[in-house]
Order: sequence, then structure tokens, then C-alpha cells
Amino acid sequence: MNPKQAEEAKKKAAYAAVEHVKNDFTVGLGSGTTAAYAIKALGEKIKREHLNVLAVPTSYQAFLLAVQHGITITTLEEHPTLDVTIDGADQIDPNLNLIKGMGAALAREKIVASTSKHNIIIADANKKVTTLGQNNQPIPVEILPFAIAPVQRRIMLAGGKPILREAKNKLGPVITDNGNALIDAYFGTINNPAELEKELKLIPGVVETGLFINLADVAYVGTASAVEKIEKQRK
Repeated sequence: MNPKQAEEAKKKAAYAAVEHVKNDFTVGLGSGTTAAYAIKALGEKIKREHLNVLAVPTSYQAFLLAVQHGITITTLEEHPTLDVTIDGADQIDPNLNLIKGMGAALAREKIVASTSKHNIIIADANKKVTTLGQNNQPIPVEILPFAIAPVQRRIMLAGGKPILREAKNKLGPVITDNGNALIDAYFGTINNPAELEKELKLIPGVVETGLFINLADVAYVGTASAVEKIEKQRK
């Protein structure tokens, strides 16, 4: 799909995903351009159906969008368990394992996902892969700024190529909503994402990784002509 088709595909997937939201739900809102379509669609659904819905945004960007579209904000302190979270992904494998975090909100997104009864991912078909890490896709890793050098060294020892993410419109590194830095770690194709997730999380200074393992329940993947629904296979 070309870029215009991909945007339309994500939009269709977002509208399908918000149909899971019912009256009196608490909803986690992901960050980034794909999740933005879901926030807009949710605001429209709330207004159209006169729903009582509270939302926990995963970034300041998501917070501003939610307010703009008339969605009432709450917190995890007030609602530590959410009914559903809707978010995007950078890559999706056949088992619904994900790479996320190119939008720099991975730590908050994983916290919100972990508190949700049901996690829904929306994406365009370009995000589907047979193995995570294909097409030179890095794993975003959120780290304490104090630990940049040692974390980079440990990632190299683990076989990865770490690159500190630099801001595009300012000098210096990208800083997350948590005040941390981001490393994009290139490992090539990842045959065992669960083991790599554990290895990276054990590095002192790592706050969170963009490997989302066994967190997604369903994905809506937009194509040029339809929306494919992929559900986790229950064992």
C-alpha cells in the first residue's frame, strides 16, 4: 500500500476497534498517529451514542487529542483496571506479539495495556510481519539518561546495534513524557522475542522495552479494501 492507502487503512481499523467500547467503560488510549484515529473515532461514538466513557491517555499528545474530541479523562489511581485499551503498533507477528514505541510512549503504553482486560491493536497491513524485527525494524528501549553509555554497551554485548534517538526539530536526544531517553536497538529478525525482552529488561538503567509479548488480544488490520480481524489463538 502507498502512504495514502495506509492512512485510510488505519482509519478504517480504528473505527472497527472502537465498536468494542460500551457505556460506562474505562478506556486506555494509545499514542501516535495510528492511535489518533481511534481517539477521534471514540469521541464521535461517545457523542453519537451518548455514552459515559472515561479514558486514560498514555501521553500528553493523547491527552490533548482526547480533550479536543470531548473524551473525559481519568487516571490509573482512580481506575487501576481498565475495560479496554486501543493502541497502534509498529510491527505485529502472527502470535500478536508486537514492537511498539516509535512514538516514544512505550513505557506508559505497556503499563496501561497491562492493566486492561482487553487490548486491541489497530494498524495497516504494512505492519504485519512473519517475524518481529524484519525490514530493519528496531526495538525502542526507554532508559534513564544517566545510563545511556552502559546500556548501549550491554545492548552491543547482546548482539544489538544501539542508536540514541535524536530529536528532529531540536538539538539533543528525544525525551519521553517520563523524562527518559530512548535507544533504538537493531537486532535483525528476532526468533525468540520473549527471551530478548527478559534480557533487555535485566540491564540496569532500562525502564521499558518496545517488545509487547502476550499483551494484545485482537488486532484490526486495515487493507486497501477491508479490515482484517486477527484474534489471539487460545491454547
